[in-house]
Amino acid sequence: MSSQPAPAPLLIACALGIEQLALRAGDRGGADGPVTVLRTGMGPAAAERSVTRMLADPALRDAAVLATGFCAGLAPGMHPGDLVVAEETRDPRGTTACVGTDLLVKELGRAVPGRTVHTGPLTGSDHVVRGHERSDLRATGAIAVDMESAATLLSAVRAGERPVAAVRVVVDAPEHELVRIGTVRGGISAFRVLRSVLPAFFEWHRSLLLPRR
Repeated sequence: MSSQPAPAPLLIACALGIEQLALRAGDRGGADGPVTVLRTGMGPAAAERSVTRMLADPALRDAAVLATGFCAGLAPGMHPGDLVVAEETRDPRGTTACVGTDLLVKELGRAVPGRTVHTGPLTGSDHVVRGHERSDLRATGAIAVDMESAATLLSAVRAGERPVAAVRVVVDAPEHELVRIGTVRGGISAFRVLRSVLPAFFEWHRSLLLPRR
């Protein structure tokens, strides 16, 4: 009797301990295949090192990779707790196209009802972006910025062909600039939203496993 191939793994990468805590507190049921939640550490260099090291493991060689966590919104009208589904991530070293964005938007609407989901380019930075820098990045067409997503996905595709995506929760925006996460309403709202996103991630991953016609 022939054995079935092992389900493809899913690697979910975040930077901060509070992001990892939110994801671990979420509903882990419904996953097709093994799921690893990786805390990379803050910044693009840390993300690159951690993701490259993890994908060198034969068990994760073919893993789909999804970058997540918090971000700064750049577009007017964004609010803490809004979601960002990246159509692409931008890094000074290159741009990485994301897959399955329409499905992610749909499933996030189910997982976190009532929250606005924005789509567009997600840009990377090696530092916390404030003030006029946000306006400059918005002028490039980016709708949000974070420090790890672009480096995470670029490292993932360089390690081998695989599906990648990025979903971020807005923790501050032009009209709601963050002071300290966890002590402001925006940070608490974003934490609660991030805790609810796993079912959407698993549906995205499941869609990748379906036979192509």
